[in-house]
Amino acid sequence: MRSLFSKFLLTTLFIMIISSLIGFLFANTFYQTNLKPENDTKNTEIAIRIAQYAESQGNLEDYLEHTASTGYQLFLVDQQGKKRFFGGTFNEKNLSPEAVEKVLDGDIYHGMKEFPKATFVTGFFANELKNSVGVPLSYNDTQYALFMRPNIKLLFNEIHILLGWMVVATVILSLFAVLIWAVMIIHPIRKLSQATNKVGEEGFTVQLDIQRKDEIGQLTQNFNEMISRLGELDKLRKSFVSNVSHDIQTPLLNIQGYSRLLESDTLTEKEKSSYLNVIQDETKRMSILTKQLLTLSSLDPKENNLSRETVELSGQFRSLLQRYYWLFNEENLSLTYSLDDVKVKGNTDLLYTVWENLLTNAIKYNKPGGSIQISLEDAHEQIEITFRDSGIGLGPSEKEQIFDRFYRADLARTRTKQGTGLGLSIVKEIVELHGGHISVDSQMNKGTTFKVVLPYS
Repeated sequence: MRSLFSKFLLTTLFIMIISSLIGFLFANTFYQTNLKPENDTKNTEIAIRIAQYAESQGNLEDYLEHTASTGYQLFLVDQQGKKRFFGGTFNEKNLSPEAVEKVLDGDIYHGMKEFPKATFVTGFFANELKNSVGVPLSYNDTQYALFMRPNIKLLFNEIHILLGWMVVATVILSLFAVLIWAVMIIHPIRKLSQATNKVGEEGFTVQLDIQRKDEIGQLTQNFNEMISRLGELDKLRKSFVSNVSHDIQTPLLNIQGYSRLLESDTLTEKEKSSYLNVIQDETKRMSILTKQLLTLSSLDPKENNLSRETVELSGQFRSLLQRYYWLFNEENLSLTYSLDDVKVKGNTDLLYTVWENLLTNAIKYNKPGGSIQISLEDAHEQIEITFRDSGIGLGPSEKEQIFDRFYRADLARTRTKQGTGLGLSIVKEIVELHGGHISVDSQMNKGTTFKVVLPYS
């Protein structure tokens, strides 16, 4: 498997090669359509001036030799077919007889302009006789055809070397810069990859120390935050597994134990009835636990496809209080309530679950002889529901986590209270699914107040 570094380097090389080829093709197209006709016109004008000056010179060959030395390749042919070359030699002497005859007859030969379209190198640098311009020349009553092209090797030899070194230096420096940049980019990514591997070995204590102000820095910050959150969730998961395992194991052991006791033939009817009541209570306890787990798993804020209808909240509260009236007497608790007639659009069963959870919490964590106050208030722009008890209360750290899934308050204070730590998490999610919010205010040994705010339908 290729590393990210090698992929980055190969991709960069590929881009450099492709961009060079594309640039070369664009340059060649520009040369063929624009520069080549201009080059032909320019050299034709030069050749015409050379021919005009030659007619007034004393020695034609000396003049052409001197002119060629300034950077031109010249080919002179007369009507008898005598050929002479001045300056650098042509690589290919491929000029057609028809072109020579045309110039001898007084026409101009545009070989550069008519040179076959090819690549930039063979188009501009092709040192061929047919890649020239030809003009008529008259000297001492003799007609000549003069063909000329610039001596590219003489004119651009040093530039070739300079451009070659520039290209080599550019490629080397570009690759070196790419290597440095690749290391700067890939090094923190490697550290991030190593950190993810360490998570599986060392747990959620891994933290990255990468100080950057770009996307990689943001990725590092997100990774650290994610690991911290996963660590918290892992602790909650372990706590949940411990609590649920205990809450499941205890009733199962009780059911198993009392079932064995019921096998005895010496039991009285009263003892059998007592044992059966224990089994029924433990079964009910497990049923409540599974019901809470199923309710929690069904609440998906992303879908929010709850069936909704108009719910008369005051009616729900009266039904709830009547159902638990016996428990108030049993726990010696006083109850006061104030219920405005309000209606809300929502899911009847889920809203009832909210009020039931808050009420049973107020009863469960209250003190003997304590009190519970419930109010359902029409606050004009919203509906406010308050549950206030005089129970054992919560500490500051517990208030911050009380709505987290699987969280249970200090077990030392609540070890006699059965629960899973799911009730308030369910309450919070149901309230938020209905567009509302819930808050808690509590003091140790002075009581707790839960306040639910729901929007009007």
